[in-house]
Amino acid sequence: MPVPTVSTLAVPGASLYYEVRGSGHVLLLVCGGIYDAAALAPLADALADRWTVVTYDRRGNSRSPLTDGPATQPVDAHVDDAHLLLAAVADERPAAVFGNSSGAQIALGLTAQHPDQVRIVVAHEPPVFGLLDDAPHWQAVLDEVAAVCAADGTDAAMAVFGEAMGRDADDGGPAPDVELPPQVAAMLARFAVNTAYFVEHEVPVFGRWVPDLAALRNDGVRVVPAVGADSAGEPAHRAGQAVADLLGVDALVLPGGHGGFGTHTARFAEGLRQVLS
Repeated sequence: MPVPTVSTLAVPGASLYYEVRGSGHVLLLVCGGIYDAAALAPLADALADRWTVVTYDRRGNSRSPLTDGPATQPVDAHVDDAHLLLAAVADERPAAVFGNSSGAQIALGLTAQHPDQVRIVVAHEPPVFGLLDDAPHWQAVLDEVAAVCAADGTDAAMAVFGEAMGRDADDGGPAPDVELPPQVAAMLARFAVNTAYFVEHEVPVFGRWVPDLAALRNDGVRVVPAVGADSAGEPAHRAGQAVADLLGVDALVLPGGHGGFGTHTARFAEGLRQVLS
């Protein structure tokens, strides 16, 4: 297992924590939701024999604090972060980019705004609700999440959002009496803090963001929308398929569901290998 090099990068309004492992052309992995670089570490390890894999904590999350404390950041600020990170770690060759969930939205924004930095982008289930045929429903959901967050707090708002997304709020966590390795316990503690930030400051802006489809069609970069084999019918899967349909390309089907990079890591990595190579 490759040992990553850990660094930080000062960007406007934040300090980004990032890790680099492996060798070869640069592959940037962008996490979404409540996750950080640690969630993508197994996938990065699986790909580091072929690429120089870069992972990072998004601004406002985990080890990438905002200069002035928690506050809502526009998606373009996240796009600028990815742009500046690639400028710092990549050579003159365009990078391959993979993003999951809101990380896929950042990856699409990066590709539209800085196509010279990107050779190929795989956007796995970007929650671009504005492209769905029931977009008004999702705008109402976002309004409800914001109202509940203001009235009852982030836990209640996250429950509303999770239910709308079709996820069980009690699913996927370890049993309370399980003793976790220190690294895992620290990671989950970061995710718990990130959850409050996510629902209050990220859901409202990412939920209303849509990609510049005209730029993506015309900038010469290969765009590969991707969906999970096990998430058919879920809103993020539908959104990934909508991006594919609107760009006139086939959606790449990767193992698992919305979090297949973590639940089916080896097969997910092999699916990425095939398309990135």
